Amino acid sequence: MDGTILVADDDRTIRTVLTQALTRAGCKVHATSSLTTLMRWVGEGKGDVVITDVVMPDGNGLEMLPKISMDRPGLPVIVISAQNTIMTAIQAAEAEAYDYLPKPFDLPDLMKRTARALELKRRAPASAQDADERPDDLPLVGRTPVMQTLYRLVARVMNTDLPVLISGESGTGKSLIAHAIHDFSDRRNLPFITVSAADLSELEGPARVMARVKGGTVLIDEIADIDDAIQARIVRMMDAPGDQVPRFMATGQGDLSAAMEAGILRHDLYYRLSGAAIRVPALRERVDDIPLLAEHFLTRAEREGAPKRRLSGSASELFRAYSWPGNVRQLENAIRRLVLTSRADEITRSEVELVLGNQPEAGPVISGGGAEKLSASVERHLRRYFDLHGNMLPPPGLYSRILREVEGPLIEIALDATGGNQAKCADLLGINRNTLRKKIVDLDIQVTRRRKLM
Repeated sequence: MDGTILVADDDRTIRTVLTQALTRAGCKVHATSSLTTLMRWVGEGKGDVVITDVVMPDGNGLEMLPKISMDRPGLPVIVISAQNTIMTAIQAAEAEAYDYLPKPFDLPDLMKRTARALELKRRAPASAQDADERPDDLPLVGRTPVMQTLYRLVARVMNTDLPVLISGESGTGKSLIAHAIHDFSDRRNLPFITVSAADLSELEGPARVMARVKGGTVLIDEIADIDDAIQARIVRMMDAPGDQVPRFMATGQGDLSAAMEAGILRHDLYYRLSGAAIRVPALRERVDDIPLLAEHFLTRAEREGAPKRRLSGSASELFRAYSWPGNVRQLENAIRRLVLTSRADEITRSEVELVLGNQPEAGPVISGGGAEKLSASVERHLRRYFDLHGNMLPPPGLYSRILREVEGPLIEIALDATGGNQAKCADLLGINRNTLRKKIVDLDIQVTRRRKLM
């Protein structure tokens, strides 16, 4: 790389690491802990790329983006932030930051993005556009890697016209993701409507939907629960939307590609809707976000007039240990109840046990109407599979095919949960490490070890 990089971060360790890495790559680096100094350098014409934190001792890095764009059109700005809400990613995108990376970030990845930003700077300037004011109270918060990946994907797709297929368990916030994509897109001033099978059951249903949406956004709720005839009607509606073409989004539980393969979701509808696929993680996949979410809901309850409450240390530990089958929605309801029933400012572990003791225990959630046992879901899918063959039997080799379909996702998810560590994954699954390696090869599973810095 060849260029001058301006680094602004109040964390001395991050400044040191970035300075050393960028210098080794051939760049000149000016590093500061002050936004005032950064803006002075920008005003003096220094720097080919800016890397800046958001929260600084003397200001907000995102608020400086319009001024940087005005003073230095075409100067790429990479935002790095420990602020872990979807708003950070969206505000960075709206303020036309070149890129956004959450902390902790992957250093090699940041180096590649910086190299691309330098190349962009050499070729063409970027345009400036001030960000509109947005509410900063979306209940999509989290600092875990899976949530940061989700934020960045939402920021990338929101101003495209791609259809979006949003999957996830009940209570994870699928509809919130859809609303966020619409509310921060170019269609924000147009209608957003949610439709179900009942809205499309009559022949005139699609026409009424198109008349209501007027080029805005149509969200089809729980697409895999809609019967085949209405799915066909949705396909025709998407193919002939009329003069004002809306954006289509859909939600569904579980693995929607598996639902398609099982014949539950039409192939033609799946491929029309999956221009961008977003999977919303279950709460048990982001345990480190539970205290953050609990604090968010406690604060919101206080704003709405409820008494001020806080979780005791042992209560917070119990929250982290609980399986949350109802996901974020269940967590919010539990907090609301605890706020009202707690006898003191600090919510105790026994009070949490009383509330969570009345909640359902965790069970696997597969696409369908709601929570169900894995065996029941498998039985339902297999019966549908046999029914599709009518009076004929499926092709031979069914046993191995079914096992392969279950084994693949199980091993991939276990590898992801253990960060690609095959020894830990084999221990988690309860199988020999050599057996795991053979299955990885046989199932053509890609294994990636995660490396995180800071």
